[in-house]
Amino acid sequence: MFWVIAAVLAAFVLVTLVKPLLRAAATPSEGASDVAIYTGQLAEIERDLARDILSAEEAERARTEVARRLLAANASPRSAGVFQSSPVVAGVIGVAVVGVAALTYWQLGSPAIPDQPLAQRHAASEEMRANRPSQAALEAIAPAPPAVNPPESYLASVEELRRIMPDRPDDLQGWSLLAYHEAELRNYSAAAAAQARVNALKGDAATDEDLRRQLDLMTLATDGYVSPEAEDVLRQLLERDSDNVAARYHLGALFDQTDRADIAFRLWRPLVEDEPEGYHTSLARLQIEGTAARAGVSYTAPAVRGPSIDDIANAQDMSPEDRAAMIGNMVAGLSDRLATEGGTASDWARLITAYGVLGDTEQAGRIWAEAQQVFAADADAIAALQEAATAAGLSE
Repeated sequence: MFWVIAAVLAAFVLVTLVKPLLRAAATPSEGASDVAIYTGQLAEIERDLARDILSAEEAERARTEVARRLLAANASPRSAGVFQSSPVVAGVIGVAVVGVAALTYWQLGSPAIPDQPLAQRHAASEEMRANRPSQAALEAIAPAPPAVNPPESYLASVEELRRIMPDRPDDLQGWSLLAYHEAELRNYSAAAAAQARVNALKGDAATDEDLRRQLDLMTLATDGYVSPEAEDVLRQLLERDSDNVAARYHLGALFDQTDRADIAFRLWRPLVEDEPEGYHTSLARLQIEGTAARAGVSYTAPAVRGPSIDDIANAQDMSPEDRAAMIGNMVAGLSDRLATEGGTASDWARLITAYGVLGDTEQAGRIWAEAQQVFAADADAIAALQEAATAAGLSE
């Protein structure tokens, strides 16, 4: 049906454009002869008037009638016939129109994709989400992460830990160590399993950070795909804290992977625009413009606020002095921005924590005092700031 409609529309446009070029135009002489006759008649009337053959009233009536006919002759299409029939030009225009239309559709359209009504696409998305592969199936087909080259003694120690932990199912510290070291070796599948054991042993005492770590490890093991098991973990995180950045990022990833770019864009946009730069916000930033395009939205992500993941990675290779200088510059930049533009509670908390890391508890205390005034009416913001102040080593 699409191609039938397209063909009919194309034919209509072509006929509209080409028909005037194929119509036989009158030769200029046909219209010009009428004009010459009426012009001669006007001159003859003037001569008759001069010889008193016509009275003034008769001459006026005759002039009026001849002038009317002369105007009609000048307005006649035959008198303006300057274009001749041109089958060659018509053919060139027709081929050009069809060619440009076909090329445009080939570049911007999707000739291989059938019609996709909105309700049908949403239903297909729900079906895709309901029938996702399991965590184990996704891990089995995920590409291997980049290899690491640790010392042999370290590998031997981790291998020993792997050997003894199955015999110690309730050893919380042992499973925590195994989860950490498996992640260090980029054995994300094993790390996720060990972290799941940690969270199971902790039960209700498992923190948001414990769940976040398990969720990240599960998606790292599947090359970023959110399995049904990973979705269960992120739902637990959202039940505890609806603003949890990690859970919001992975929920957006889930919708993006199941052909709901519109929902993914709505989930990621606040992360990119309002949250401080970090692991999850950087991942959202890398993907959001493509996701927005698929959702039919023209969107450009704002500039990075604060150090990016690349900045942090590069800092690992610096000397202690250079690293301290770089961090100091970043902290100073954040401080200036908050002083001039303001920012979210997360920005203020990040600044307090940064001064604590730098050992400048006096400045951290001043920022903490100012933040309490700015967010005095927001209990949740004060709680986050209090946590940052405690981490920075400030007393109650």
